[in-house]
Amino acid sequence: MTVVADPIVELRDWLAANWDADLSLAEWWEHLGCSGWAAPILPVDCYGRGLSRGDALRASRAIAEFGALGAPFGMGVALASPTIATHGTRKQVERYVRAAVTGQRAWCQLFSEPGAGSDLAGLATRAVRDGDVWVINGQKVWTSGAQIADLGMLLARTDPTAPKHQGITWFAIDMHQPGVEIRPLREMTGNAMFNEVFFTDAVVPDDARIGELNNGWTVANTTLLHERSGMGAAAGGRIPFDLALMARPGTVAGDLDRRAGDFVRPVASPTDETRPRTSPATTYIKLAREFGRDTDPVIRQRLAQAHILGELTRFNTERQKAMRAAGRDIPAIANFGKLLMAHILRLNRDLGMEILGARGTLHAYDAPGRATLADAPGGAAAQSITAQVLSAQALPIYGGTDQIQRNIIGERALGLPKEPGDLSRVPFNELPRNG
Repeated sequence: MTVVADPIVELRDWLAANWDADLSLAEWWEHLGCSGWAAPILPVDCYGRGLSRGDALRASRAIAEFGALGAPFGMGVALASPTIATHGTRKQVERYVRAAVTGQRAWCQLFSEPGAGSDLAGLATRAVRDGDVWVINGQKVWTSGAQIADLGMLLARTDPTAPKHQGITWFAIDMHQPGVEIRPLREMTGNAMFNEVFFTDAVVPDDARIGELNNGWTVANTTLLHERSGMGAAAGGRIPFDLALMARPGTVAGDLDRRAGDFVRPVASPTDETRPRTSPATTYIKLAREFGRDTDPVIRQRLAQAHILGELTRFNTERQKAMRAAGRDIPAIANFGKLLMAHILRLNRDLGMEILGARGTLHAYDAPGRATLADAPGGAAAQSITAQVLSAQALPIYGGTDQIQRNIIGERALGLPKEPGDLSRVPFNELPRNG
């Protein structure tokens, strides 16, 4: 009988030999990225390890439990790299994927537009060829992290006479050039994660085109698959971490020269995969006890729901892992996962506010404000819950709205008929407005 080596054992041995908290962020990410452990889900010949998504998540946890700093956070590793590994050339893998997994370049996603959000294929940003370059004009919106991005995943219309899904091309665009204007959008959370981006005669070399000309919809679906899989695999609706404490990749953020160890959080417990798992509802259970709400039957019912749905997310991940090991797949599992996670976030939003009561009306938008509220009932946990409350409606919208996920599940997984009136065959320049 052949014994398959556990990749996590190999990873721990590698960390023991290579982790050094005194390395700069750039130096550490160079080691991690070139070893394949920054993005182990990627193929071996594309700076990965060829692991399943489940094993890749285990690897991420193992790095944190070891006390080392994990992979560069953001869209370069999560979205751009797997897309380019799937559709790009060997030269593009070396140019773009290596710089992403080693944190040298940060990416943003330039998909949604003011008139093409849920109907992404209705995008109007134009790319017109001029010799060996493409000239870009148009507008994008809801672009996460554009203000610190070096490169963007750009969808642009390259053939307006083709049906809307067939005249789109996927480009890697340099964000540091004349003709690219970025305007942050301030949210009710107090942050400005999203941006508007305007293109006025910006240029993209043809060798930065990923995939075939006018086949960008197929390439974009690879990007969206990884986006939705990542959202759906999030840890059971737990309270989100503070992005302000994350090590940021790229040349704009200014973190690459900083000490890697300064970004490592204390490990809560020793590495032991046999230890009992905590419930996804643990934080809320503790808070309910602190506020004396743990005997309220309605609160208890919601806590049970939070636990069950968190466990369901975990079971779906394990189920998909088993199916892939058998050479099969679960249709639309990424869409199911994102839809479920959106539901969990809304449930936890309401549960958190029910527990906090009047305390839930207090929220701090900066470090001094958080320090002021540190001694208020609930402490940091209450602050995390109010932050989650303000951001809970984002996931049901970005990455494809809940309604879009249901359409995809109905048509692609359940085989239900499409809505009447097929505009997908009409040339884009003949479509009615918002058609």
